[in-house]
Amino acid sequence: MTMADAYAIQNAWVNLKLTQGRKIKGRKIGLTSRAMQSQLNIDIPDSGILFDDMFFDGGAIVPAGRFIEPRIEAEIAFIMAKDLKGPNVTPAQVLAATATVAPALEILDTRIFRKDPVTGKTRTVFDTISDNAANAGIVVGTQHSDPNKVDLKWVGAITTRDGVVEETGLGAGVLGDPLLSMAWLANRLAEHYDYIRAGEVVLSGSFVRAIEAPSGSQFHADFGPFGSVSISFT
Repeated sequence: MTMADAYAIQNAWVNLKLTQGRKIKGRKIGLTSRAMQSQLNIDIPDSGILFDDMFFDGGAIVPAGRFIEPRIEAEIAFIMAKDLKGPNVTPAQVLAATATVAPALEILDTRIFRKDPVTGKTRTVFDTISDNAANAGIVVGTQHSDPNKVDLKWVGAITTRDGVVEETGLGAGVLGDPLLSMAWLANRLAEHYDYIRAGEVVLSGSFVRAIEAPSGSQFHADFGPFGSVSISFT
């Protein structure tokens, strides 16, 4: 199996969901940190689709049974003002196409065993790409900022679970700068005659380790002056 095969499976799944009436509202970029890339023995990120039913309001309570083994990551969300088409997209072009940026949480989940109970084999990057890059949900904060007035490399978050600090990180953990992550996605999509559309929300990649989200847990990500965002699980 190759990465091209994995994205072909993802595309078939996306098309199936579209025929069922779901609508694409954005994209997600994953595996942007050096640590995660090293763990999976790859040197590039991956990407998936955000559908309309994946969006939760800040402070919402996720009903029991909605997910399988959810985890939480803190990220910066880009809300697009213009289409962003590759190839050769630059960070400056990303800024010009972005309306606002906002604090966000990504809810990760997969339909694939992390470790096969029979063979003991752990899942690979091809597995997660096939399963929409492990994306299952998104929470976007209510505070939005002008991306031209924020140095996204220095936007950080303190992420807590049940009031206990679990992870901290900076935007620079995303390929050195979230703008580079966004440019990577636009250029990857161009290879398949696709592009980021005006109005879409794009998760630029996590700068914290994924945190387990068992039933009854409450999450809060404090981005300081950039805003905050919360979600709970029943």
